[in-house]
Amino acid sequence: MAPVVLETDAGEPVCTGTTGHSRSAYRVSVTETTHQQHEGGTRSQEYRLVRTSLRGLRQDLFHDPFAYRVLPPRHTDGPFVRRLPGRLRPDAQYLPHGVVGAIAFLTFVVGAVSGDLPGGDVPALLSGLLCAVPVLATLVRPIGAFWLSLAVTPLVALINGAGWDWPWMPGAFLCHLAVLIVVALRTRPRTAVWMWVLTCVYGFLADAFFGGSYYYTNSGPMMVTSAFALLVVCLWHIRQTARREVTAQQTVTAHERSRRTLLEERTTIARELHDVVAHHMSVVAIQAEAAPYRVENPPEELERAFATIRENAVAALTELRRVLGVVRAEDYEAPDAPQPTLADLDALLANVREAGLAVDKAVTGAVRELPPGVELSAYRIVQEALSNSLRHAPGATARVEVSYVLGGLGLRVVNTAVPPNTLIKASPGAGHGITGMRERVSMLNGEMTAGPTDDGGYEVAVFLPVTVQTEGEA
Repeated sequence: MAPVVLETDAGEPVCTGTTGHSRSAYRVSVTETTHQQHEGGTRSQEYRLVRTSLRGLRQDLFHDPFAYRVLPPRHTDGPFVRRLPGRLRPDAQYLPHGVVGAIAFLTFVVGAVSGDLPGGDVPALLSGLLCAVPVLATLVRPIGAFWLSLAVTPLVALINGAGWDWPWMPGAFLCHLAVLIVVALRTRPRTAVWMWVLTCVYGFLADAFFGGSYYYTNSGPMMVTSAFALLVVCLWHIRQTARREVTAQQTVTAHERSRRTLLEERTTIARELHDVVAHHMSVVAIQAEAAPYRVENPPEELERAFATIRENAVAALTELRRVLGVVRAEDYEAPDAPQPTLADLDALLANVREAGLAVDKAVTGAVRELPPGVELSAYRIVQEALSNSLRHAPGATARVEVSYVLGGLGLRVVNTAVPPNTLIKASPGAGHGITGMRERVSMLNGEMTAGPTDDGGYEVAVFLPVTVQTEGEA
């Protein structure tokens, strides 16, 4: 340790009335202090590494090792279970328990008959029982089963004292290998590594201190066999973890994609409604301003009423632009032409026919003018449905049905199945068009169904309610 010299600071006198201790400073060599800190930092990193490893060992194998952790039933929705008959599927959830029980019975048989003792003797049966208990314990106390397997190994060797295998008799060898695999499957890779390390330590100590009278040691085969088995289990764990992460990421990505599509569609709808409503509100304001000049000598009350109407229209238009204008992109420009309506369907169908889709139109009911929002949404729904038919059903034919009923407007767009001899491949879709159509329908409190037809085609059916005004309300 560097020498520390207590030195009184002569530059500052001791004030009267203070304590008897003088102001002092500790003078230490800077070179020695830096060297000590460097050495201490190196040691502290190694110490932290060792401490972290030992903490992991304590948490995995020493902290409450005999905790009760029963093996849960397996899921019955896997690809293997789905191939089983219906009456066997409920029992398949206990398949891991049955496999462990079969391995335990095998270790019992091997432990009872593999020694020099006759299989029916009590010591031979005891040896087989000792080999089977740790395997069965993996079903309820996995970490405790590992310690039981290590404890059983020398007991089985003592019972079969004349055996040639050391330190693992055949039954104990099979028992410990089975316990390592089952516990590794039930825990995590770090626990499997620690179990293998402790198995190596046990084999080394058994060979070094108690294996002198034996001509053969099977610690090497145990180490190699268990290493390969645990490596396979660890790779399985890593693959399962990666699969879960990928599945979770795909779910989040799909949710975000659907949410983004929904927001984009709402933005588009808001832009279109802004243009429609702003146009009509502007017309109302202009007509309210010009109306008094069309009446000769209008009453003062009438002028005030029209002025109030104009002020309210201008205020509503300003507020509308303030609220809905935020959804516009910076580079968005309002269209010069009016928004499309159902009267423009013929032009849309002609455009679709030029693109290669044979489409017919049928109109039922008394054609009448509908609210601008309903007209625009109906046009966009038909447009998107025909676009989906072009992309996903090349070579098919489509039909558009528009029904004017008393309570609203009905739309039906259906296409036939893709012909088997078509040379154009269908484009994959993500369902964004259906999401947009549903958003438009829900905005108008309508109803929509979309799905495949019996002949292999696809159908979109929509009903948009329209409130009927009486003459008095109008």
